[in-house]
Amino acid sequence: VQLQASGGGLVQAGGSLRLSCAASGRTFSSYAMGWFRQAPGKEREFVAAINWSGGSTYYADSVKGRFTISRDNAKNTVHLQMNSLKPEDTAVYYCARNRYTYSSSYYPDYDYWGQGTQVTVSS
Repeated sequence: VQLQASGGGLVQAGGSLRLSCAASGRTFSSYAMGWFRQAPGKEREFVAAINWSGGSTYYADSVKGRFTISRDNAKNTVHLQMNSLKPEDTAVYYCARNRYTYSSSYYPDYDYWGQGTQVTVSS
């Protein structure tokens, strides 16, 4: 399984970005997916997750109401729409595949990781 994240960049506070993650393999729709982020000097933290069908989502409190995770199983992609961005959202964002069907914030549940895409929000 390979995961390729894209869509990061530099944006002003209050702006928006849409991250995408393309997955290889024919079993994409069997697994939940998630997004994590890591800021310089900080541990990787959970951002959002979506179950196998897209019918259930789960967000970190820090992004709830601003970020939306979605998936397209026909195209093997998962997206993270990020609105009302804040400087504290600056980080490298990683998509990851959950080894289970249900969405989760639990780091050990994720077995495959993408390479990360940089998001920088200027004040």
